[in-house]
Amino acid sequence: MRKAKTAISAARRKSRLATRKAGKRAAAARARKPAAAAQTPSVRERILHVAERLFAEHGMAGVGLRAITTEAKVNLASVAYHFGSKDGLLEALFAHRAAPIAQERLRLLARCYEEKHTPALEQILDAFLRPALTLGVEPQFGGPAFVKLRARLGMEPEATARKILAKAFDQSSRKFIDAIIQAVPQMPRAEIEWRFHFMLGAMFYTMANTGRIQALTNGRIDPGNVTDALDHMIPFLAAGFRSSPVSDPSA
Repeated sequence: MRKAKTAISAARRKSRLATRKAGKRAAAARARKPAAAAQTPSVRERILHVAERLFAEHGMAGVGLRAITTEAKVNLASVAYHFGSKDGLLEALFAHRAAPIAQERLRLLARCYEEKHTPALEQILDAFLRPALTLGVEPQFGGPAFVKLRARLGMEPEATARKILAKAFDQSSRKFIDAIIQAVPQMPRAEIEWRFHFMLGAMFYTMANTGRIQALTNGRIDPGNVTDALDHMIPFLAAGFRSSPVSDPSA
């Protein structure tokens, strides 16, 4: 009788121990599930990631929705649900990626005015160019794919591309045009606007980093080195903004 009770007690202890271990394993599994879920991109995130890379590689016109959905492993209805259309997808991508660049530009511009009532032209140009060439290459802001995409859109003539760039950057860019006019007060506004256009061209081509200058210089010049690019670009552009205005042939 005593042996039977002892056996029963031992069995109960083993059962309780097994139950506790099972509970711990279940709790650990529950704890792991949210972490795993957090690491799995949502359908929307997968579409944005694939679209960003494909648009950067082939341009907006060169990529169809079917190519995006096939690589993202989603159906066409998912794009319609989250973005409405290909234009809506590109606009959402820019809204997500471009806002930090525009905000950082304005932050740096405000800091220029905190340090000096009338900042030097070079400071203003640095505040405009640096976020585009530095923030854009960081993974959390899209990395090289978004840099390349911005450069592509900047050179595409399509109305949609112009509208998307305008929505993302026009407000901040106009503030920089006004700041440059204050820094070079002797220059007519139209001249500053022309030269701002040329600055955008230099910026986009540097961002695109096509490899052309590397080929011409046997690799001595590398636009991918942001520090070197800014050190050379800013004095060049500042000299251009300060150069004598073009005489008006109609005058």
